[in-house]
Amino acid sequence: MTEILTPEANGLARAAAFLRGGELVAFPTETVYGLGGDATNGRACAGIFAAKGRPSFNPLIVHVPDLAAAQEYAVIEGPLLRLAQAFWPGPVTIVAPLRAGHGLSDLVSAGLPSVALRVPAHPLAQALLRETDRPLAAPSANPSGQISPTTAAHVYAGLNGKIAAILDGGACAVGLESTILGGDPVRLMRAGGLAVEEVEAQLGHPLPEDTTPGKIQAPGQLSSHYAPDAPVSLNITDRHAGRTLIGFGEVMGDLTLSESGDLVQAASRLFGALHTADALGLPIDVAPIPNIGLGRAINDRLTRAAAPRS
Repeated sequence: MTEILTPEANGLARAAAFLRGGELVAFPTETVYGLGGDATNGRACAGIFAAKGRPSFNPLIVHVPDLAAAQEYAVIEGPLLRLAQAFWPGPVTIVAPLRAGHGLSDLVSAGLPSVALRVPAHPLAQALLRETDRPLAAPSANPSGQISPTTAAHVYAGLNGKIAAILDGGACAVGLESTILGGDPVRLMRAGGLAVEEVEAQLGHPLPEDTTPGKIQAPGQLSSHYAPDAPVSLNITDRHAGRTLIGFGEVMGDLTLSESGDLVQAASRLFGALHTADALGLPIDVAPIPNIGLGRAINDRLTRAAAPRS
């Protein structure tokens, strides 16, 4: 059985001890719960792939406490450095070239010459990173391709018995995975918890997109991802018998992402609504979501959730 740990000092110390010993611990970030393992320990990283059933060609995001720690593992410079300085800690992942002698497991980068790094803002994630004193590889704490977890209960439902512990820090505030940026010139590799418009304002120019390249270059680029067991249809405005409608704004559903049409609220509710709808065992319809601000990331997740399964 997987242990549920409280966020007090004893729970934090036990979580860190598990991680230093090569075990896996799920922990909260401001985006979603991550499935943490010591990123310098090849056995621990292999355990992440095994617990999730994750394809080995899909890289892992490495969480570190600050920019200085990130620079130990990758060469972050130029526009990427300015973005890291502007948005870390926060829901942004930077993909940068691996530094010589980085010490990370080869499994983290999935054979690529770069690594995806993030500095989480969640205080419990920060405390765990400092208590563990290791970089933590931490993809979303769910079986690969399924709905991402925003509560400890979501993690337990998907991974109980497969990992050592879950550090329960309550519900995640952002509710969408991080925005992923990388390349020279900088491009968007995955829309996420930081709106693209904020990145573009910092760069001073539009951000090119490369969210599903021919070869996987960053986490979250599989075409079918974040998927419930039930089939998902998008841009539906009317209720249909025998189906569950997730509403938004004026479209009133069986569940709703936001009655007021608030995209921040919709992002925070997205994965929880998909979990709830999936449990009803019916096909899922989702109301139209404006493709602006966080709506771009919401639509990215919904499109992948609705993609044909291979």
